[in-house]
Amino acid sequence: MSAVTKKTAECWSAESKLAAVVETALLSAVELSAYCREKGLYPDQVKGWKHACIVGQQTATQQKQTAGAQGRADQKRIRELERELRRKDKALAEAAALLILRKKLNALWGDDIGED
Repeated sequence: MSAVTKKTAECWSAESKLAAVVETALLSAVELSAYCREKGLYPDQVKGWKHACIVGQQTATQQKQTAGAQGRADQKRIRELERELRRKDKALAEAAALLILRKKLNALWGDDIGED
């Protein structure tokens, strides 16, 4: 099959993607790469399709549990990032205050005070 007649991965139907996942399920990494070259795919695309098939087969309860666990992990990461942002904001405000005080001191006593 020439490169011109190969379908792009976006054009593949759901049935074709499922067939590719089934065909490659037992292939080694080398065999998967050869299959993908022949079909005009990347191994990561086939792996993504496999993951989608697995997720699609989960029960609604399993999907909710997975989504809930991901949501909790995301919320924990958000809290950590917000805490870090507050710490950095405080440090920045302190540095700005010190610069302002230094400028005021220099204005009062002359520019040569506090310079190295």
